[in-house]
Amino acid sequence: MTHGDNDPFELEAMIALRRDLHAHPELGFEEIRTSGIVAQWLEEAGIEVHRGLGKTGIVGTLRAGTGSRSIALRADMDALAMPELGDVPYKSSTANTMHACGHDGHTVMLLAAARHLARTRRFSGTVHFIFQPAEEGRGGARAMLADGFLERFPIDAVYGLHNMPGLAPDEMAVVTGPQLASSDSWEVTFHGVGTHGAKPHLGRDTMTAAAHFLTAIHTIVARRVDPLQPAVVSACAITGGDFRALNVIPDDVQIGGTARAYSAEVRDQLEAEIGQLAAGVASMFGIHASYTFKRRIAPVINDAGATAAAFAAAAAVTGKPVVTDFPPSTAGDDFAEFSNRAPGCYVWLGNGPAVDGALHHNSRYDFNDAAIPTGARYWTALVEQELA
Repeated sequence: MTHGDNDPFELEAMIALRRDLHAHPELGFEEIRTSGIVAQWLEEAGIEVHRGLGKTGIVGTLRAGTGSRSIALRADMDALAMPELGDVPYKSSTANTMHACGHDGHTVMLLAAARHLARTRRFSGTVHFIFQPAEEGRGGARAMLADGFLERFPIDAVYGLHNMPGLAPDEMAVVTGPQLASSDSWEVTFHGVGTHGAKPHLGRDTMTAAAHFLTAIHTIVARRVDPLQPAVVSACAITGGDFRALNVIPDDVQIGGTARAYSAEVRDQLEAEIGQLAAGVASMFGIHASYTFKRRIAPVINDAGATAAAFAAAAAVTGKPVVTDFPPSTAGDDFAEFSNRAPGCYVWLGNGPAVDGALHHNSRYDFNDAAIPTGARYWTALVEQELA
């Protein structure tokens, strides 16, 4: 494979690789083919490769000079369990699986930068390239940490990047503070006394209690959380009774949903408020409520120092003003597992217009290959500036 001053990031090969990964998507903790390819390309460049962190995770380590500082750069590798309805030549060949969030592009951009840095070595210190499995809700970052990532690879800072429809492919947004919300799940089950639908007075009606709870739950954000603090509470699933028995009031009704916040304090408040509301509604109807709140992903909050470093790198490579007033997203990303343990910054790289299926998790989404050189240059500049 050749490269030179006009193609320092092997762009033609990287586009081909990105499309190959897109055609062969793999779900979280199943990225066997993907991680094997990543390991091979890293090893070919002379980068030390560590396999099997978090089942299918890969860490590439590159050292240069005598610097003692160590940083980590993270890309996610997994796809989503959904069909691809777009009609690109490299369309997913795996049923009900597609790269609908651009992790194929994230993988390739970091790989291109890693190989370039291995050739040039214009830095002094250590950089760890994290190729993470299972970002899409399956806990890949936590699994890598459980396998001893921080013990094996101590770091002074950690950086993440995600594509963003609506920004141009040569445009980046870098913002201090909250970037992504916590993503937690909750379940409430109302336990009453089932009875004949024609004789509700002989039971304790869980269905009516559930309806009151669903109406009242939106008052948590509207009336309990500080109006200056963003938060979301949504009910997303409900089950109770049977449409084959429409004369039976059920003993139990189960409701589940999601809760999102940008701070630990509001996250704690949402957990408490949902439970209190469920208990209050249950008491009002003379029934019992059971409640669980599962903390899945913490909020991503950019550290000021790491953000300054990311901003400098982005400003050096885009040729455009770096966007600094980009609003945070209510989506979640388990990059927070890393950035809660070391100063971190998570930045946005443009993916082109947010039209014609370009939005994340859309069945016609496709990563924009025009963003690959910007992302690779950003990662390279970040390492060379941070480890000068």
